[in-house]
Amino acid sequence: MASYNHMPSEILRERAEIALSHLESCDLCPRACGADRLTGELGYCRSENYEISQLGEGREVLPTKLAEMMICLQEAGCHNINFVTPTHVIPQILEALVEAREMGLSVPLVYNSGGYDSVETLRLLDGIFDIFMPDAKYGTEAAAKKYSDAPDYTMVMKAAILEMHRQVGPLEIDDDGVAVRGLLVRHLVLPEGLAGTSEVVRFLAEEVSPETYLNVMAQYRPCYKARSYPELSRPITLREYAEAVGLARAAGLDRGIGI
Repeated sequence: MASYNHMPSEILRERAEIALSHLESCDLCPRACGADRLTGELGYCRSENYEISQLGEGREVLPTKLAEMMICLQEAGCHNINFVTPTHVIPQILEALVEAREMGLSVPLVYNSGGYDSVETLRLLDGIFDIFMPDAKYGTEAAAKKYSDAPDYTMVMKAAILEMHRQVGPLEIDDDGVAVRGLLVRHLVLPEGLAGTSEVVRFLAEEVSPETYLNVMAQYRPCYKARSYPELSRPITLREYAEAVGLARAAGLDRGIGI
């Protein structure tokens, strides 16, 4: 049974109400831009998926409809419900979850993010999400500032991952190979070591847990404005990927890695 089904209904409703109170002057993510989302202000948030940002795919739904969609996914046999980059819509997700649970929802929820998450927002999710799947994009603040306009990314990411691990612990996988609870971290290898892999794996092994499940990813390809930076204008080499995997293993991480 998913964690949220062990939570008293009144507490889940209270969490949703607290989250909703942040929308008028939004501070759900670490940028705390103060946008009034109740009047349609967009603030800083954007989507990294071109299907959404460029092609306009997707549609707006109210919480009741989202609850119905969650039930449909469960009835279709989905093992979990994966919310991608959900930080700025956590209030609406929690609203929908209140209704979905009353409709019989019981599958685990996945919080799938870029790792740039507010600890305060994550604490609202304690006992609600069973699986956290953040990125650890950068190990240095310099790279985060230059390429993602997030000079505090590394500090924020580390605090967020520690909070996620506190809530759910290392990844647990059932006999069918399906994740049921825990933390899974992704790290995309960049050319010339620009992702700061050595610091990422050190942090995970020494400050989080050597049992941390890490997906070292090789699929970087230069898109959009990446070609404006010569050092990012090519895919990674096999050697660069092998070096990143080697760093992870040398740090003591051996769960997941090259998948």
